[in-house]
This record gives sequence, C-alpha cells and structure tokens, in this order.
Amino acid sequence: MLFGEVIIPEMVFQELQAHSTPSAVRQWVGRRPDWLSIRKATASPDNTLSHLDDGEIEAIQLAEELSADLLLVDEKAARKEAARRHIATSGTLGVLDLAADRGMVDFSDSLTRLKQTSFRLSASVERFFMERDAKRKSTKP
Repeated sequence: MLFGEVIIPEMVFQELQAHSTPSAVRQWVGRRPDWLSIRKATASPDNTLSHLDDGEIEAIQLAEELSADLLLVDEKAARKEAARRHIATSGTLGVLDLAADRGMVDFSDSLTRLKQTSFRLSASVERFFMERDAKRKSTKP
C-alpha cells in the first residue's frame, strides 16, 4: 500500500459523486476502500483561500487541522497556497511516480491512460517524469 490512510474532505467526496464525474469514479468512491475516509474541516472559512475552489479550500484547511503528512492536490494555485502554509504536497504524477518506484505500477502505461482523461500536463512536466521513469527502468535489474 502506498499510503496507510487517505482522508478526503467532505466537499471533495461530494465533487466525486457529482453527475459530471465519470461513472467509474462515482462507482469507486461509492464503494470506497477501508483506507479512504471522509472528514469535514471544522475551521471557519478562510478568506485568504477564496481564490481556490471549495474542495481545495477544505483540503488545505483539513490538512492543517490534522497536521497531515502530505496533501494530494494537482491544482497549481492550491499547491502554491499549501507551500505558503508549509504543507507538503504531491500531485497525481508524484503519486504515480512513487508507486512506480515501489513497483506497483508502470509509470508510462499509467500516464498514457491518465492522458486519455481530462487530466492535463505541460510538455516539460511530462518530459521530466518520463526521464525519471526511463532512469528508473534503466537501473532496475
């Protein structure tokens, strides 16, 4: 297992159940695994986060409340805000990279599948991760 427990904010859970969310994701989150829990941030809304969407706001607030080890977030503005607050972050590609390091997934195959969704990344970010993957594969016995 990559992470012992993953906690998502209630707002993110609601977003994952929205009609616009792909049915496979809605079904998966509806039968969520034991390692995934849902919590609501208890802090009052933070006006300094108003430039983010509701799920990102609650994720940052919840990460602060729980003194989380890591905040999983892709949106650049949310990552920047988390860094300002000294919250460690990783995005989808970082998680896939870590899983590939542990032999749990093939990074390039996973990236190919991910790019078939609405996920977007710059050419430079893709090149960075693909070079890491090539190096990883070249050093494995």
